[in-house]
Amino acid sequence: MPDLTLFFRIARPARAFPFLTIILLTGLSAPAAADEAPLPYELTANTDIAPATGIGEEPARYLQNTEIDENILLPPARPQDDEPDRRWSRDYFAVAVGALNTPKYNGSDDRRTLPAFYFRGRISGFSFSTRGTNFQIDLIRQQRGQKTDFKFGPTISLRSDRSGKIDDPQVAALGKRKMAVEMGLFAGVTHTGVITSEYDQIGFRMSASKDISGRHGSWTASPTIDYGTPLSKRAYLGVSASVNFYGKGFGRYYYDIDTDGSAASGLPVYDAAGRKATTGKYTLGIAGAYALSGDLRKGFTLIGGAQYGRLLSRFARSPIVADVGSADQWLFGGGLAYQF
Repeated sequence: MPDLTLFFRIARPARAFPFLTIILLTGLSAPAAADEAPLPYELTANTDIAPATGIGEEPARYLQNTEIDENILLPPARPQDDEPDRRWSRDYFAVAVGALNTPKYNGSDDRRTLPAFYFRGRISGFSFSTRGTNFQIDLIRQQRGQKTDFKFGPTISLRSDRSGKIDDPQVAALGKRKMAVEMGLFAGVTHTGVITSEYDQIGFRMSASKDISGRHGSWTASPTIDYGTPLSKRAYLGVSASVNFYGKGFGRYYYDIDTDGSAASGLPVYDAAGRKATTGKYTLGIAGAYALSGDLRKGFTLIGGAQYGRLLSRFARSPIVADVGSADQWLFGGGLAYQF
């Protein structure tokens, strides 16, 4: 699911201590099918807010996918400095490493555990983030102290669904899929100070991308909503939800089975996934973080999360899912983040 990728920050009188963002759960495929979730989020806080991003799909090899909502947290920027004349939110960099346990591809009931990596930062008010093979830049500069933050920018990602080793012999007989390169745009808005305090954040994001490599030759789109709140100076909790929409070519390439494929695999012929654009998957995620340094704004932080996704309609009825796979897609992850 998507795309929803989320940077949260906390603020206190004259200083902002960042939230965490839900993110390590995304695989190597691009947003759209049952893996994107591609969802990136971005949230900002008072005074000096650090935006968040997120997006996702199932991870491939040692990379993260882009359809999975960012469902492991990463602490945003460090404390605001004492520069009263500074216009833009301060610069920062954050990195996270960990492990993901996820289905081998969207619709698979076989699982694997693989390394995960995430990097994000902000320079002169411009934010950027990477999640596995997904990269995005927010072209709307973030001003120091703003409570409502609008976001817009380009994304590029690689989708590797079914491009690696496939354990199920019938799906393997259908042949591997080539890696797709997808480019697109995202737009969203986050607001700080909503329900529990002046530090919690809610955000909405919409991302859409198009295959430019000629693989599935189609498009994907994913709206995401997320909410996060600090439980204390060292603990944070966030939740997210997203829906993934796919074009006809996407369903045809990843979920339909032609007569040759049916003869080779023993699975029945199926052509419904590629008949028309449709809602292909929804995802729900929860994530948390605990600062080992005692302060979410800096130093090392333990991060962890889980995400549930379910393939829908024509995608769920594909023999690749219904006969030899599963429409229920669970992801779990954890790791260690550091901000500087």
